[in-house]
Amino acid sequence: MNKSVFGLNENMAAALAYLGIFISGIVILITERENKFVRFAALQSTVLFLPLFLVMMVLGWFTWIPILGPLVFGLVSGIIGFVTFLAWIYLMFMAYKGQAVKVPFIGDICWEQVHK
Repeated sequence: MNKSVFGLNENMAAALAYLGIFISGIVILITERENKFVRFAALQSTVLFLPLFLVMMVLGWFTWIPILGPLVFGLVSGIIGFVTFLAWIYLMFMAYKGQAVKVPFIGDICWEQVHK
């Protein structure tokens, strides 16, 4: 098993890239220069979870609209939050197992960026 810049096994470092959603992804992306598996996990974590975080924030603002807000925006926010949580757990688990999972649409882009 390869090591990362942190001295951790690459699977542990990749799982940590997902653990703190986009924040740990950014930190690991900046600090890890060699290990492509870890860099892929960090980039995918950042590209996936940062926009989802921003969307959840905006939807949270719209829940303040009387009657319609909690029903529509609250429901949509809840569904997105639940799916995001499942993806977060799955990606972290698969990274810990040492398997690179490409999320549809962004996974291939992140893979190509890391393997240039």
